Amino acid sequence: MRYDTDHKQKTREKVLKAAAKAIRAHGPHRVGVADVMRDAGLTHGGFYAHFESKDDLVAAAIGQMFEQSRARFLNEVKDYPPARALGAYVDFYLSTRHRDARANGCPIPALAADLPRLDRAARTRFAAGVATLTRAVAERIGQLGLDAPEALARSVVAEMVGALSLARAEPDEQKSDAMLADSRGLVKERLGIAITGARA
Repeated sequence: MRYDTDHKQKTREKVLKAAAKAIRAHGPHRVGVADVMRDAGLTHGGFYAHFESKDDLVAAAIGQMFEQSRARFLNEVKDYPPARALGAYVDFYLSTRHRDARANGCPIPALAADLPRLDRAARTRFAAGVATLTRAVAERIGQLGLDAPEALARSVVAEMVGALSLARAEPDEQKSDAMLADSRGLVKERLGIAITGARA
């Protein structure tokens, strides 16, 4: 039975979503093709109609993860003015709900430790995703009139990723919550935006 291009694309997207979720939860090296295909509701035999190899799947799934992250960013900032947009994103990123959402949160902390062991295509997709997020933050920082918005955006993104990663690693929930709260306040202070109303 032959399927049209639209059906093939939808099937590929279904596989990528399943792969992205598995990579976030288990890391790229522990993801099996058969498991991903099963989670997508498909048979293992159909894998090579969409991907050349597991490495090809991982690279494409990383792209999918960053596309999901970009959509989340746009959903959080909406059409808010720049200060409110940045505040909303910082509140989301450094929240307990994001900390606890390992299976569908930001791909940067989920993937950073594994990147050196992935192939060039995966590293290239990751770098492009980080650059896209950083540009979006820098654009809104620039709208605030702050100096060196690109450098500040790189620093802010790095701090938020680091804070989220450490908060996830901390076994004491109160200490983890405090890490997030401290970073929320300090990032907002650096950006010169209000520190009240942060969502946990």
